[in-house]
Amino acid sequence: MWVPAAVCGLLALLLGLPFAGGTAPGELDSAADEAVTHLSPGVLRALVFPTEPYVVLALGLLAVVLCLRAGRRTDAALALGAPLLAILLTSFLLKPLYDRWKNGTLVYPSGHTVSLVAVLTVLVLVTRKVFVVVLAALALLAAAAGLVGLGYHYLTDVAGGTLFAVAVVLLTWSVPRPAPAPSTG
Repeated sequence: MWVPAAVCGLLALLLGLPFAGGTAPGELDSAADEAVTHLSPGVLRALVFPTEPYVVLALGLLAVVLCLRAGRRTDAALALGAPLLAILLTSFLLKPLYDRWKNGTLVYPSGHTVSLVAVLTVLVLVTRKVFVVVLAALALLAAAAGLVGLGYHYLTDVAGGTLFAVAVVLLTWSVPRPAPAPSTG
């Protein structure tokens, strides 16, 4: 998982460079904004629902519980720690470093997106189920439309947040773990 983590991390870092220290949207950002302007505020608020802290926290706790039920304590710790690490790095390192502003707020990479995608990536790694991948992708697409439509973020902020969250989770998940003890029962 080191290679995909490195590629996602590098892309996240490079994607933000053209917008660092600025507020202007790129062409892709403007096109995305135009694509969702017809949606009502109620629809847009519903679309960002997956990014609400209580939803992200519930999904994160679900991942931890699934790991603990399977006897995977190290994975449970990573399920809790990886998203937290991604959120902290985004808030305290990347946002100030890129210094991209919108509506008086630092926006690159999107913290809403980092928290959601980090937890969804953990759930995908924990469950390894196709339907979880599909639901995670749909939640991300909905959240992206809502975040852009409500004016919270540019599409590039969401893309950068997605790439960075995946990179952090894959990197932490690549840490060597002790082999599980054989069952004696």
